[in-house]
Amino acid sequence: MKKILVLNGINLNMFGKRDPAHYGTATLEQIDARVAAWGAELGLQIDCFQTNHEGEMVERIHRAHEEGVDALIINAGAWTHYSYGIADALAILKAPVIEVHMSNIHAREEFRHHSVIAGLARGQICGFGVGSYHLALLAASELLNAGQE
Repeated sequence: MKKILVLNGINLNMFGKRDPAHYGTATLEQIDARVAAWGAELGLQIDCFQTNHEGEMVERIHRAHEEGVDALIINAGAWTHYSYGIADALAILKAPVIEVHMSNIHAREEFRHHSVIAGLARGQICGFGVGSYHLALLAASELLNAGQE
């Protein structure tokens, strides 16, 4: 069974409470449960992780490299726009990286339009709410089933 690591960054533990117009009302716990269910339907093993501490995120990415995860899905939150430390950690991975966002970052404030992760990612999915995670899992499954890493 292919292993997918789903990473959620800074402030994303506040899903369901924070700006429902952009992020909806689902909590991170509910999102993680849906991601696990979608993963099971696709025959994928899902591991979800969230932190508000950049160093912990970098360390989890390092562990993903050591564990040999098959793909990584990341919603880095605000770190998307400026964390070169997270970007450098992602660059170490041999597995495909898929960047995901609940809101359409390109239709929001100007500072959100730039991602330091996008150039390292196989693709970016944004603007579909919780469905962005489902689309990312489908993309990861397609990549892995096609033997593309």
